[in-house]
Amino acid sequence: QVQLVESGGGLVQPGGSLRLSCAASGRISSIIVMEWYRQAPGRERKLVARIGSDGTTTYADSVKGRFTISRDNAKRTVYLQMNSLKPEDTAVYYCRIVADGFQYWGKGTLVTVSS
Repeated sequence: QVQLVESGGGLVQPGGSLRLSCAASGRISSIIVMEWYRQAPGRERKLVARIGSDGTTTYADSVKGRFTISRDNAKRTVYLQMNSLKPEDTAVYYCRIVADGFQYWGKGTLVTVSS
């Protein structure tokens, strides 16, 4: 059974930084895409960043220049470095991977940006 476990969320002041991690475990041969989504209260879940197997990255316009996605294939882990955080970044952050023809989701980690 494949599991994704996110970590690194918490409370941070505006302008601060956090680094999220998402580690995959279980029987996986090849992870093609690794992504971070977020869902604010009362809003739909939206893509934040994506990284392909070749390292190509894509970002939502709202986080470009502030967030950086990266992956460690040996550890089967994806990271999201979040800098210059704003109150509007407050949300539950979820990781998603596409591997071996299936998609898997983590349970989410809460990020709260508030003074």
